Amino acid sequence: FYLTPPQVNSILKANEYSFKVPEFDGKNVSSVLGFDSNQLPANAPIEDRRSAATCLQTRGMLLGVFDGHAGCACAQAVSERLFYYIAVSLLPHETLLEIENAVESGRALLPILQWHKHPNDYFSKEASKLYFNSLRTYWQELIDLNSGETTDVKEALINAFKRLDNDISLEAQVGDPNSFLNYLVLRVAFSGATACVAHVDGVDLHIANTGDSRAMLGVQEEDGSWSAVNLSYDHNAQNEHEVERVKMEHPKSEEKSLVKQDRLLGLLMPFRAFGDVKFKWSIELQKRVVESGPDQLNDNEYTKFIPPNYHTPPYLTAEPEVIHHKLRPQDKFLVLATDGLWETMHRQDVARVVGEYLTGVHHQQPIAVGGYKVTLGQMHGLLTERRARISSVFEDQNAATHLIRHAVGNNEFGTVDHERLSKMLSLPEELARMYRDDITIIVVQFNSHVIGACQNEE
Repeated sequence: FYLTPPQVNSILKANEYSFKVPEFDGKNVSSVLGFDSNQLPANAPIEDRRSAATCLQTRGMLLGVFDGHAGCACAQAVSERLFYYIAVSLLPHETLLEIENAVESGRALLPILQWHKHPNDYFSKEASKLYFNSLRTYWQELIDLNSGETTDVKEALINAFKRLDNDISLEAQVGDPNSFLNYLVLRVAFSGATACVAHVDGVDLHIANTGDSRAMLGVQEEDGSWSAVNLSYDHNAQNEHEVERVKMEHPKSEEKSLVKQDRLLGLLMPFRAFGDVKFKWSIELQKRVVESGPDQLNDNEYTKFIPPNYHTPPYLTAEPEVIHHKLRPQDKFLVLATDGLWETMHRQDVARVVGEYLTGVHHQQPIAVGGYKVTLGQMHGLLTERRARISSVFEDQNAATHLIRHAVGNNEFGTVDHERLSKMLSLPEELARMYRDDITIIVVQFNSHVIGACQNEE
């Protein structure tokens, strides 16, 4: 089944979204120029989510990618709720009081976030009241705890992640008289999601990561070439520190059963995630909630089984690892992406593909054929392809789309092969998942002039 180039483009561009940060007559200019984002599903429905918003009461921009497992319910809830928890954690005491007083007296609320959304990024209307009440309880507690100190961004991010995960767990335990909502909060808690979030404020970039999505900085070297700087670490069996952390938190007698076949308790790939209460609640609590829950929950095999060697929960945390980076003029862009991208492309190639796309300049590297015996005819083909590649930069108006094109269509020479791209995109739903994962990407472009000016002021 062969797709024509226009058909390929319409599939690739279906979920793309771009936002340019407005300039106010040269004043109040942001260190972010804008961002491009896109998603390509492999699962039906897609289990990844993405979010982007500007914080209106504090400075700064929030961007995040969320990778769901065991369904999309948890990723959906986290993509709607997490930024509110972060924004509230960052608000000064007076603003929290103003917001609480407005709710008390039924006045209009100060808007906290301005969302930048694609029409496909929906919010669950049915749960909004429940979500709002949980958030309100959180800010009321922050008001009571007022220490008078300004909030540290790192601390705010950690608190927000942990608190939201706690609320997801609590809402599922309490349940809801409305049967639809009751089933929703249970689906959210029993499914899971990883999260990789960036908070950009002036030259301060914070990455909060839980799980195995990644953040990477694209840096332009003095000679014009591109390099990648990791700003997150995967929380999985490949990360020795993470394996050690899990072992430290449980008795020595469990050492052999904690990580099996590179999975937590032999089941879960990420070692940190939201939801996944099967790895957090005691066996008694799991049984009580499932038994008193709606029938759909009882019919679901996943909720019924207890993980093997389950002795000392919780085995899983949503606490993020936070990395702070001071932006420099050579830091040109940030890529946030779910593991669907990193499974197919090395970060160095990601930096080069995005860097060349954004500058529109192809560093004409000598064609590398990596030990292949190449005939003159093939060489001619490669050179023709290179020419086509330069023109392909201009067929994508979105850096994330351009990156997905490479992730799915790259051949062994590192160039996009239209035939391969066509085959990969025409796979039926049940097969697609065997060849690739959902891919979600946000590419944030930085304003080097503003960053340079901020540096000079400091």
